[in-house]
Amino acid sequence: MHANVDPAETAKFDAHAGQWWDPRGPLRTLHEINPVRLAWMAGHVRLDGARVVDVGCGGGVLSEALARAGATVTGIDLAADALVAARGHAAEHGLEIDYREVSAAALAARAPGGFDALACMELIEHVPDPAALVQACADLLRPGGWAFFSTLSRTPKAYAQAVLAAEYALRLLPRGTHDYARFLRPAELAGLCRAAGLEVVDLSGLAYNPLTHRARLRPQVDVNYLLAARKPA
Repeated sequence: MHANVDPAETAKFDAHAGQWWDPRGPLRTLHEINPVRLAWMAGHVRLDGARVVDVGCGGGVLSEALARAGATVTGIDLAADALVAARGHAAEHGLEIDYREVSAAALAARAPGGFDALACMELIEHVPDPAALVQACADLLRPGGWAFFSTLSRTPKAYAQAVLAAEYALRLLPRGTHDYARFLRPAELAGLCRAAGLEVVDLSGLAYNPLTHRARLRPQVDVNYLLAARKPA
C-alpha cells in the first residue's frame, strides 16, 4: 500500500524527537493548546472507556491526555523517532498506550471500524493527499464514531500569524514547520469529510495568545480551526 507521507515532513518532527516533552521547548505551543483541544473533543464524545486513535500522534502529547481521560488509546505516526519519545514518556508515567508506526490507511485496512473516536490534529496540512487521509480516518471509525480534525486555513491572516509571526518573528515554532500552500480552508476540509461519508457537526476557531501562552476557542475560523464530524450510524 502506498503510504500517504512526505518524508521531508516526517523528518521535521523526528528532528525534535528529544524535545517533544519540553514544555518550554520548540513545541511549547503544542502543550499549551492541548487542554483546549481535549476539552473540545470531550464536549462531543465521552472519552472515558472510548477506543480512540490519535492519527499523527507525534511524541504523544494528545495521546497521553486522552489516556488520562480514560480512553483506550492507539497512537499512530510514521515519524519513528517521535514514536520512540512517545513510548518512553508513556512508560515513565505508567500509561498504557498502543503506539504503532503505521499509516492511517494501513491501520484502516487491518481494523476497519475499530474505533469510537479519532483525533487528527495538525497532520492534514503535512500530507500529500488530504482526501486520502480523511477517507482513511472515516474508515477507521465505527458507525456513529467521531472524527476530530485541526488544521490551518489558507488565508493571508493565517500566513501572517502562523508562518511569519509564529515561525520567524516570535519563534514559537521551528522555522519551516508549515507550508502555506498546503493549508486547507474550512469549506475544503468539510467537503473532504462529506466525500468520505462523514457528517460535519462542529467548526470552531482556535486562538492562541503568545503573550499569555493561553489558548481558547473562538467563532472565527480564518487561522487555526477545529472540525468535528460524525460517521452516520
